[in-house]
Amino acid sequence: MIQAMQILQLPSLELMERIDAELTENPFLEVAEGEAGQTPSEDPTDPHDDRGEDANTTEGLEGMLDELERYERDFGDSPAGPRLPAEDSDRKYEAMNNTAAEPECLADAVLQQIAMLSVEDEDRQVLEYIVWSLDEHGYLPEDREDVARELSRQLNRTVAPEEIFVGLRRLRRVTHPALGATDLRDALLLQLSEGEAEHALERTILTEHLDDLEANRLPRISKATGRTVEEIKAAIEVIRGLEPHPGAEYGGRTANTITPEVIVEEVDGEFVVRLDKERNRELIISPAYRRLLQQSSEDEKVREWVKQRLESARWFIDALRQRQSTLERIAREIFKRQHGFLERGISALQPMRMQEVADALEVHISTISRGVSGKHAQTPNGIFPLKFFFAGGTTKSTGEATSRVSVQDRLRQLVDDEDKSAPLSDDQLAETLAEKDGIQIARRTVSKYRRALGIGSSSQRREF
Repeated sequence: MIQAMQILQLPSLELMERIDAELTENPFLEVAEGEAGQTPSEDPTDPHDDRGEDANTTEGLEGMLDELERYERDFGDSPAGPRLPAEDSDRKYEAMNNTAAEPECLADAVLQQIAMLSVEDEDRQVLEYIVWSLDEHGYLPEDREDVARELSRQLNRTVAPEEIFVGLRRLRRVTHPALGATDLRDALLLQLSEGEAEHALERTILTEHLDDLEANRLPRISKATGRTVEEIKAAIEVIRGLEPHPGAEYGGRTANTITPEVIVEEVDGEFVVRLDKERNRELIISPAYRRLLQQSSEDEKVREWVKQRLESARWFIDALRQRQSTLERIAREIFKRQHGFLERGISALQPMRMQEVADALEVHISTISRGVSGKHAQTPNGIFPLKFFFAGGTTKSTGEATSRVSVQDRLRQLVDDEDKSAPLSDDQLAETLAEKDGIQIARRTVSKYRRALGIGSSSQRREF
């Protein structure tokens, strides 16, 4: 039961890794080339079946061979040994070739960039210390004198602050012009040309009005600098073209791969929910180790080893099939309740709780939670996590229920369609939702939803 719960909770890619591990460790398992035999419940050696007791106590080679034949009948139909089909092997080889390499950390990537620099050993020590002191954004937030003092202690020699500045200049020449900046403001300034006339306005904005810039207070910047709003907007476009995190192009993590296990398709006007069978490999019991028993004759240790491997293989196959059955039942119940979403999109998403699905399927809520964890569904409206479809909601003035996600989607539409020269306040958004959509929510709820969507306040959204 514990194994079944663990396997149910595994996302698709982790499940494939687990299956590969089991195939490697258990020689009685192999990938089915065709349909598997009977279901696990029909296994005559089921530990909950009285018939299993006879098999477990059978003495001698003949009894073990009879037991193996029953396993072959129930879980295997291939005369071949424990191998992957050629086609599946090709797919695995192709997948390995297309798997992203482990990402380098920022320091490793930058050290490769500076490896060919022709510098003295003492200067290289300074460079390498600077590189290992960078944070994930590529900043060096410590004071340069503090860096020099700490490096002096580690190298047991005097390192002047000027050496740190020289090292930073060398580093920036071969990497990024803002690498080693102290903060965001410093990083942006370092990327502007050093001429006094060129980018003078951009420098003034960054040094004196960064807070106003973040708050979109363009008229205040215009009044303070004596420049027109149009000139301020042009300068801001230059600033937006700069890299705020100079370490972003080095190292980092690979993006997570999303593999939808549930497929929802419209077939002849009906929505069909199914699992992606290509990613759910069917395992069977391999008959290849019959000869091992024949060669072992009456060796009790070999027979016991075979018995354990057979039992382990049977339980693993049973857990996989149970996972597929449970996931398919959960998915069908979800989209039965979210039929409106399939037809009309996010705006029609209904409030739904995991307990409702658990009650409908007569399982514990923890089964639903494990079943949807890390799983995605490919729908006519895009790919979504199964957890996406469980959300609270509110009731419209018409009595119709609507989900929080659909309210957020409507809120985004209102912001997208607003007059950018006079954007809607949170109070106005709440009033519009009530008047046009019958959705009664408080201003503070609108504010919470807006922040969750990454939408700025009305003053930040205003365009001049």
